[in-house]
Amino acid sequence: MNALTEQRVVVTVETPAAHVRLVTFRRPEARNAINGAVAQALDQIVRDLEQEPDAWVVVLTGSGGQAFCSGADLKEVARGNLGELWTTEGGFAGFVRACRSKVWIAAVDGFALAGGFEIALACDLIVASADATFGLPEVRRGLIAAAGGLYRLPRSLPRAVAYELIATGERLGAERALALGLINRVVPKDRTLVEALALADIIAGNAPIAVRESLKIARRTFDLDDAALARLSEEGQQRVMRTEDFQEGPRAFIEKRTPRWVGR
Repeated sequence: MNALTEQRVVVTVETPAAHVRLVTFRRPEARNAINGAVAQALDQIVRDLEQEPDAWVVVLTGSGGQAFCSGADLKEVARGNLGELWTTEGGFAGFVRACRSKVWIAAVDGFALAGGFEIALACDLIVASADATFGLPEVRRGLIAAAGGLYRLPRSLPRAVAYELIATGERLGAERALALGLINRVVPKDRTLVEALALADIIAGNAPIAVRESLKIARRTFDLDDAALARLSEEGQQRVMRTEDFQEGPRAFIEKRTPRWVGR
């Protein structure tokens, strides 16, 4: 377990399974709101995990069971410290603009509001408890969701629904979020982390470079035209074909055994 600290640990990293890392917000008394210490810690953790060859999938969650993350710590905002909640490379919370090649899964218990929702939207997948709620209430406080919510939400929901949530600041429950395709799974509250880790384990059972290259292209779907995406696909395929895992996959199939991926 490791983390950057400011008086106490605010974000932790654990290894619950091979090739899987669990990152946890540790400010339950503040509903895991983002302050400067959290932003700096998460920024460093993201960069460290990007450089860690054995880390293939990351689950991000909040402690305490009440909230995944409630967004910016408004006490810090009121003190004029809003800038401390952003980092140069990662943006808000050191995360929403970070360059990440690994798969990130948000495991959401309780609230994921404002910047907390934007952090979840910046992840690749979301597993939520049945009582989870999502929302961008910034307009109710005279603010805007400037950490990615205003463009990631319309990419993830039907336009009319996204616009309504942005303009009203109202919350979206887990079941409706699932029906709209915003999240991947809704599970009982005491199973959220278990199911998110199980999903991470499934992903970690695949060839890591193939997963990484596939998601790199999928993430650009809304940014590029088909011709550009086709070029990216061809380039990704060439990179995958140069790996040891490219040989291992067919060999394991022929030999009727589980592949032994090495990630190179």
